Amino acid sequence: MNVHRLRSHTGSFLQYSFLSLAAFISVFPFIWMVICATNTTPDIIRGKLSLGSALFDNIGSFFTALNVPLIMWNSVKIAVFGTLITLLVSSLAGYGFEMFRSKLRDKIYAVVLLTLMIPFAALMIPLFLLISKMGLIDTHVAIVLPTLASAFIIFYFRQASKAFPSALRDAAKMDGLKEWQIFFYIYLPVMRSTFAAAFVIVFMLNWNNYLWPLIVLQSNDSKTITLVVSSLASAYFPEYGTVMIGTILATLPTLLVFFAMQRQFVQGMLGSVK
Repeated sequence: MNVHRLRSHTGSFLQYSFLSLAAFISVFPFIWMVICATNTTPDIIRGKLSLGSALFDNIGSFFTALNVPLIMWNSVKIAVFGTLITLLVSSLAGYGFEMFRSKLRDKIYAVVLLTLMIPFAALMIPLFLLISKMGLIDTHVAIVLPTLASAFIIFYFRQASKAFPSALRDAAKMDGLKEWQIFFYIYLPVMRSTFAAAFVIVFMLNWNNYLWPLIVLQSNDSKTITLVVSSLASAYFPEYGTVMIGTILATLPTLLVFFAMQRQFVQGMLGSVK
């Protein structure tokens, strides 16, 4: 009995030790980022691991050098509007692929999934030429437009739609509802956890988007927080404390969105339908 209890305690100790180590490794970059934000550049280069007294100086330098409200508004506008439009288009496509049956449905769906295999590097030049001919260079529309339909989110919504009770749709049809009414008034509320999980995924992708905005956005007034932080870090003599302030500011919105919707995110990823 004692041997069994000892083995149980030993197993629990090893398990929690491993989880604690993994958690520390995951969280340490954020801790290091906060510590660096309070120190001067020479202290950061020396690898100082304690809090410093330069936090307010770094904050002042960051807000003095940049038009922070405009930059944040650019990022919020692209991330929020891009996410909402992507969810609308992709959820409609996923709903349609699952609910409507035809001979060409699976073939078209296979073509949509095949686009996931095409690297973005192969699309950059033709996409840039197309955006240039449309006169959308250096506009936020050029960032949102290529993300209107996401093959992965379409796939995600189609798979989630398999759990949608068909009896609800049949009952709604018998009550005289049109297909768009079924989608907005029945499907959307029932699949809210799926929409929440997709919102978190797409919002993070749009907020952290770097390569395509770097190519399209050319003026300082249209740039996003990720581009600005990258430009600060690539300066000839970078002020690392200021860079860390920008990095923290760029990280906070995604953390807030995730923690605010983490329960719905988990439910959506597990395929819960309520």
